[in-house]
Amino acid sequence: MDNSKGKELKILKAILWIYISLCIIIAGLNYGYASHAPKSTAKFIAWFWHFYENWIKTLFIIICSFLTLRIVGGSKINTMRKRNLIGFIISAMVVHIVGPLFLKNSELYFFTMPLPWTTTPLQLLDTTSNFYASRFPVWGLTGITTALAFYIIMCILVLLGTLLFGRRWQCSTLCLFNGFASEVFAPAFPLVGKASEVKPKTLKIFSILRWIFLFVSILFSLYWIMISLGISVPGDSNIISKMENYKYLVGELLMAMFFWVAFMGRGYCHYCPLGTVLGLMGKAAGQKITTDNTKCAQCSKCNSACPMAIDIRKKAENGEEVKELRCVGCGHCVDACPTKTLSYSTRYLDRKQRKQGTSKDVSI
Repeated sequence: MDNSKGKELKILKAILWIYISLCIIIAGLNYGYASHAPKSTAKFIAWFWHFYENWIKTLFIIICSFLTLRIVGGSKINTMRKRNLIGFIISAMVVHIVGPLFLKNSELYFFTMPLPWTTTPLQLLDTTSNFYASRFPVWGLTGITTALAFYIIMCILVLLGTLLFGRRWQCSTLCLFNGFASEVFAPAFPLVGKASEVKPKTLKIFSILRWIFLFVSILFSLYWIMISLGISVPGDSNIISKMENYKYLVGELLMAMFFWVAFMGRGYCHYCPLGTVLGLMGKAAGQKITTDNTKCAQCSKCNSACPMAIDIRKKAENGEEVKELRCVGCGHCVDACPTKTLSYSTRYLDRKQRKQGTSKDVSI
């Protein structure tokens, strides 16, 4: 790596350290201290939290997208990665800047991930929940209705987009939780030590966690769905809400950051409950990596580039399609292939290609 790229990588790593540190500090203040702090202090914490989540995070996404493209070799040889980064910049601008300014709601990012990832929108339907009680005085009924409408629109956008473009649509283009970080900070992982190959035992653990987290998330979702339908269910809703907050803080936010520091950017993507659902939808959409466009050179660059530890080379050796549930459709393998034998596609993209009569590179 030349000196300029080495400096850019150091800047990228420094920004990631700042991002992680601020996330932990702000999460601790907001979820721990704010409820016991004086009103003026709590108000400042809430303001800083929203300013950080919306403006600073968006600035980091824009800056680090350009840094990452420069470090990995530019947009000409990283076409799909460039599309990913453009998608995340647009997503951040809409969710964190334009949306909050237009709708006068700085917490719209709570409403961008469909079930079963979070039940926040469902909690807003329950007038007895702590979340509703804390937001109603600030948003009013109109603000709550607007937030829920935004959530419904996002759900439709994600679900329909996945049926057309596969898991790539959310996980490598729109996701502002772990998806964006894994792309815009990609060269910086891991922050400590050197990248190492994911072992089969680790993949088995991730596979087990995937279904555990999906099961737990579905239970939370069903609980709040029944509450919103007026069905009597046992348990204190406020305790249930706190349990989900702890799941998010420990099993998702902190674990995702741990992976960034010591492992890889896509660690959480292996067991994200929404990602699992979208992976199943991606299979229904015919998501695949085609491996026989030319001839595989067996260089293993695709395997080295894959952030989800999928053995693409083995499939490419026999010209077999890659249809892995954990594939996030990032296209890093497609960009890395020196013989251009790989391409990402779905049934919709295949039809689009046939109609256009163009090359197979028609993915978003």
